[in-house]
Amino acid sequence: GIVFTEFIEFVEDKFGFEISNQIITESKLESGGVYTAVGTYDFQEMLSLLMSLHSKTNIPIPDLLEVFGKHLFHRFVDLYPDFVHKSLGLFGFIEKIDDYIHVEVKKLYPDAELPKLTVKAKTKDAMVMIYKSERKLGNFALGLLKSAAEFFNEPLSISMQTLEEDGSVVQFTLNRSDG
Repeated sequence: GIVFTEFIEFVEDKFGFEISNQIITESKLESGGVYTAVGTYDFQEMLSLLMSLHSKTNIPIPDLLEVFGKHLFHRFVDLYPDFVHKSLGLFGFIEKIDDYIHVEVKKLYPDAELPKLTVKAKTKDAMVMIYKSERKLGNFALGLLKSAAEFFNEPLSISMQTLEEDGSVVQFTLNRSDG
């Protein structure tokens, strides 16, 4: 539910209340577009909202997902500061996502469908991570990673490689840079 409520707020902030209202109305959502942070909603509704926003803005869906991911990371920091400790650094934070943060999220939201993140390789200055999700939101994850790098003040280059044609498995390679 929180992703839905934050998406509507994101649209209102970036594109205005009128666009937000239009995409909710035009999407003909089973929920009526009324979301709560603790609710569980059909992911098809998110796809409908995204398609509608794309049609209104002509912004490609991968770009909308990335910008929303960037926005949502900052909101997560505000809403759940206990999950994000600057002392961990970015790589330490990423390593805790599946084994700690997602476990805690499941306690709060038992019906949440979360992606699986696996660190495949790590050195002091590089990390290779596999993202698996039936929702195929690699660009959303990319936005989250970019905002996390900014939050931890760690300049990075991030590359994204789709490993499954349907987008359900993506590999991210993060390399620390000096700039």
